[in-house]
Amino acid sequence: MPHNYNRQLQHRAGRGENTRIDAMYQVVPGNLPAAREKQSKEAKPLICSVLLGVLLIIAAGVAWCYYSASLKKVNCFKIDDLELYEDGFIIKKTDGPDLFEMGFKSAPINLESCFKDETGVWINCTNADEEVDFFIETLKPKDSITCFNIKWRTEVLDSAVEHCMYWADGYWYGGAETSSQHWPIKLSGVVDPKPYVTGDVHSLREGFGGIMERYWISNKSVAIRVNDSVPLHIGWNSSNREAFCLHARYKDSPFKLPTGQQPFVHLSYQVCAGSDMKSIHRYMAKKHFKKPEVTPSESMFMYPLWSTWALYKTKVNQDKVLHYAEKIKKYQFNCSHIEIDDRYSSSYGEFDFDPVKFPNALEMLQKLSKDGFQVTLWVHPFVNYNSPSFVKGIESSYFVMDTSGRLPGLVEWWNGIAAVLDFTNPETKDWFQKKLEHLRSKYGIVSFKFDAGETTYLPVEFSTQKPLSDPSIYSKLYAEVASSHCKLGEVRVGYRTQMLPCFVRMIDRDSVWGYELGLKSVIPTALTMSILGYPFILPDMIGGNVYPNKTDGFDEIPDRELYIRWLELSAFLPAMQFSIPPWQYDADVLKIASKFTQLRERVVGPLIFRLAEEATKTGNPIIRPLWWVAPENKDAHKVDTQFLIGDDFMVAPILEKGKQARDIFLPKGKWQSFNGDIFDNTLVILTDYPVSLDEVAYFTRMI
Repeated sequence: MPHNYNRQLQHRAGRGENTRIDAMYQVVPGNLPAAREKQSKEAKPLICSVLLGVLLIIAAGVAWCYYSASLKKVNCFKIDDLELYEDGFIIKKTDGPDLFEMGFKSAPINLESCFKDETGVWINCTNADEEVDFFIETLKPKDSITCFNIKWRTEVLDSAVEHCMYWADGYWYGGAETSSQHWPIKLSGVVDPKPYVTGDVHSLREGFGGIMERYWISNKSVAIRVNDSVPLHIGWNSSNREAFCLHARYKDSPFKLPTGQQPFVHLSYQVCAGSDMKSIHRYMAKKHFKKPEVTPSESMFMYPLWSTWALYKTKVNQDKVLHYAEKIKKYQFNCSHIEIDDRYSSSYGEFDFDPVKFPNALEMLQKLSKDGFQVTLWVHPFVNYNSPSFVKGIESSYFVMDTSGRLPGLVEWWNGIAAVLDFTNPETKDWFQKKLEHLRSKYGIVSFKFDAGETTYLPVEFSTQKPLSDPSIYSKLYAEVASSHCKLGEVRVGYRTQMLPCFVRMIDRDSVWGYELGLKSVIPTALTMSILGYPFILPDMIGGNVYPNKTDGFDEIPDRELYIRWLELSAFLPAMQFSIPPWQYDADVLKIASKFTQLRERVVGPLIFRLAEEATKTGNPIIRPLWWVAPENKDAHKVDTQFLIGDDFMVAPILEKGKQARDIFLPKGKWQSFNGDIFDNTLVILTDYPVSLDEVAYFTRMI
C-alpha cells in the first residue's frame, strides 16, 4: 500500500512553509551594538544577544518538529497496533512485521477529516465527495487479543463498498464449502464479486456451498468476521495483487433492503489479532458461534450408516431394500441405520411410500425393525407441480411466491419443476412437520435425511411471508426445521446453525481422486467445517456417488483402490457412510472393510463420541488441523492430507492412486504409530513412510 509521505511534504512546502521557517531564523538580531572601548561593558549585552539567538533557534527547531509531526499525523492515524492511511489500513505486531493489510478499493478516505476520541479508543472519518462515514473502534477483550470494529457507510444511493484483504504472504482458512476445496484456501483466477450465499456446488461449481460462515482466519493469528447485516459479495484477484475482496451492495443482488431502510450501503466487520492461531480462533468461535446443545445419537459415531442412493439411485424398491439389509447381516456389519433415499414416494411432494414400488411398506419396516435395523427417509423442500400436494400448497400459501405474491415461484431442481416450501411461514412448517410425524407414527421411521435447502433452489426473484434480506436465512430456517429430528438425521446446509445437534453432510462427492469433489477434497472440507463451528461432520458416501462421466473406474462402481482408500479415511471421521457396499468387489475388500469398521467400534468411535460430548461444553472441533497443536510451525499451516482427532490422535491416510508410502508431518511430542514405531520429543517429517493398501497411518500421543 503506498504511503506518500514525501509527496505530501513537498506539497505542503510549496504552500509557503519554507518562507515562514526562513522568517523564524530572520528574527535573530543581525546588527549587534557598536563596539565600545571597554571590553567589560561589551560582554554583557553580547552574551544576552547570543543566548536570545540560541533560544530562538531552539524554538524554531521545536516548531519544525511539531510541524513535521503534524504532517505525519495527517498522512497516518495510529490506533493501538492499527495504522490508518487514506487507501486502507495495516495491523502490525508491536515492533514486528505486518499481520494484516486491508485496502479501500471503492474509495479513499480523507485523513484530514479524521479525529480520535479523547481516550484514543476510536477514530471517525468522513469523505464529503463520496458521502462516506468511516469508523474504527478498538477493543481489548484479553491481554493477548486486540480487536478492531470497522464500519464504512456510504449515503450514495445504489452504490457499492469494497475492501480487499491482501493475502500474498499468508495462509487463510474458513469461509465456505466449495467444489474444489483446499486447505489453506487457494485463490485461482480472477473472480468479480458474487453473492456470498449458500449454493449447490455439485450443480453450480463456481459458487459457494451449502455450509458457510462469514469468518476467515490466517496463519498470522488474525481473524475476520463480517457482520450479518452486510449484503456481502466476495471476489478475488481483480487487482495486480493477490486480494480477497469484501464487497457490499444491494443493486443487482439477491440481498434485499430490510423493510423501511434507505438504500444506503454499509460494510462492517471485526478484525482480531492474537498471540497464536488456536487462541484467536477459540476466542472468535466462542464469540460468534453457538455451541451445539446436545450430541446426535451415539450409534452414528460408532457404526456406519447405509444409504440406498449410490447403489440403487431412483430405482430403489421394497425388494432391493430388504436385499440390502440381508447382505449387511450376512457379512456381519453393524449398522447405525439404513437410509432409504430418492425415490420411494409416488411423486415429489408426497410423504408416503409408492404402493407400486413398496407394496407392503409397513410389513417391510416391521421386518427391518425385527432384524435390528433403524430406518430413515430422504426428504426435501420441493413440491413438484404434478404432485397432489401442489394444489393444497397453493390454496394454503405454503410456497415461496413470485414477487407479485400471487403465484408460486417455480424452480427447476434435479427432479423436475417444483414450488419451494416457505419456511418463514409458521403454517408451512407445521404442515411439513405433521407429514414427517405421519411417517414416524405409521411406519416407525426414526429420522430423516434433509436434502437441498440452498439458495440455489430459490426463484431468482421471490417473496416470502416474512421478507428475507439475506437469502441464506432460508438455509438456516430449513436446518432449524430439521433440528427436531437430529438424533439420527442429517442436513446438508449450515449457516449460523452451529447450535443444532445435527450431522451436517458434505455435498455429493464424485467418484474421483482429485480436489474437485473427489477423495482429496474430503479432509480440506472436514477441516473447513470444523473451523466454521460444525463438529458433527458427515462425509459423503464411501467411494462417491458413481455419477456418469464423474467416476474413476466402471460406471457401476468406483475404482477399487479409490474405494479402499476412501473407506479407510472415512473410518476416522465423525461418521461413516456406505452406499456402494464392499461385497460389490471381492473378499479382500470385504476383509479391509471389516477391519476398519471394527477398529472404529473399538478405538475411533468411542474417542470421537467423547470429543462430541466435549464439543457441547467447549465448542472445540472434533477434527482439528495440525496447527491446532503446532501453531507456530509453518509446515503445519499447509498440511491438507492429515488431521487430528482431538489433540492426541493423528491420521495420515493415502490419497494418491498407486501409492503405498507417504511423507508425514509429526508434531512435537512422543508418538506411537499404528505399527508400534515410537517417535520421541522431536518435530519430524517422516519421508516415504510405508503404508500398504490395507493400512492407514495413524499415531497416538503417548502421555
